[in-house]
Amino acid sequence: MQVSARTDYALRAMLAVADAPGRVTAAALARSQQMPPAFLQGILGDLRRAGLLHGQRGGEGGYTLTRPAAEITIGDVVRAVNGALTTVRGLPTESAAYPPTAAGLREVWLAVHDRIADIVERTTLADLLPPATAKRV
Repeated sequence: MQVSARTDYALRAMLAVADAPGRVTAAALARSQQMPPAFLQGILGDLRRAGLLHGQRGGEGGYTLTRPAAEITIGDVVRAVNGALTTVRGLPTESAAYPPTAAGLREVWLAVHDRIADIVERTTLADLLPPATAKRV
């Protein structure tokens, strides 16, 4: 499995927002997580459109989670920025097709997908937060 910079940044941004006591600006996220601001803006837009972040403009603006960290899974975030948990040649794993001599590969890729899905669907943001934060979210 390859984790893209986009996926890594999205998860780090979501954890930073979850860890913050209030709204967090994109600029503060970019600084604290050492991410390129323009790249982060696109990721935050994807997370907002997926219903994982709420963004508020203005002087008191910033980002907050739309629901508790314990209700947002790693899988939710990955799908928001990638569209699929796993792919084969850029297509969803379920659509992989092979000639008869390589047909067994499809079953391997589906098993890999299932294992990954099992982990990312049961791991929430709250599971990854520092203990002090996890107690308050």
